Formats: sequence, structure tokens, C-alpha cells
Amino acid sequence: MNENKHTIAVKETIENLIKAGTSFDVDQLEVIYHKDLQVIMIDEQGELMMADKNAFKSLFQTKRDNNEDALNTWAQFNYIEANETSAHCLITRKVKLTEEERKLVLSIDLIWQDDRWQVTREVIFSQAID
Repeated sequence: MNENKHTIAVKETIENLIKAGTSFDVDQLEVIYHKDLQVIMIDEQGELMMADKNAFKSLFQTKRDNNEDALNTWAQFNYIEANETSAHCLITRKVKLTEEERKLVLSIDLIWQDDRWQVTREVIFSQAID
């Protein structure tokens, strides 16, 4: 990973995304997620789940409404590349998005728009934690 001002800013955006997601800060997710966000999750059985911005934000809103405990913030940044207009991040997480804590490998695409980095796509491979 070549560190430059763009990759540093992208990493900061992803760290803010993790903070917002794990604490169910739906207002901050609104800022970080692009209006055309696409989320594609696949598990080890090949089961697919797809969501747009509103559907994915509602997952976190439900957790907040149910007063669930904050999620695990553990993250391993595997790769970040970025230029002036677009970026890609590969990150490994351990988080309980659904019924159990799972290992998630996320491929995240971002664009620079409206003077900030915004997430346009998350492709998530979900697997059991060994």
C-alpha cells in the first residue's frame, strides 16, 4: 500500500465508517454512504444479500432502536489505493451484522464527490470465525 494524501484520507473515511457503523450512528452513515450505494454480501454457502443505501442503513437503525450493544471495532486494513477521484479499500473485520459475529472481508469502492470521500459499493464475503 503506497501511502499518500489520498490513501490517508480514504483510511480515515473507512475508520469513520467503522465508528459510525459499530455505534449505529445513522446520521454519519448518511454522510459517508453515497446516494447510489450498493452492498453485496455473500457467505461461504453462496447465499447472496443485496442492499441499497436505505436498506443497509435500516439494518443499523434497527440495531440502534433495539438498544443492541455496540459492534466489534476490530479491523485489519489489507490494501488501499486512491487517486484524486476514486479509491478502493480491502479490509478484514470481525463483526456481528446479523445473528452471530462473523469474519467479513470487504472490498469497498469510494469516490470523491461533494468535497468528501463517499462509499459507492461494498462487496462483503462473510465467513464463520474459526
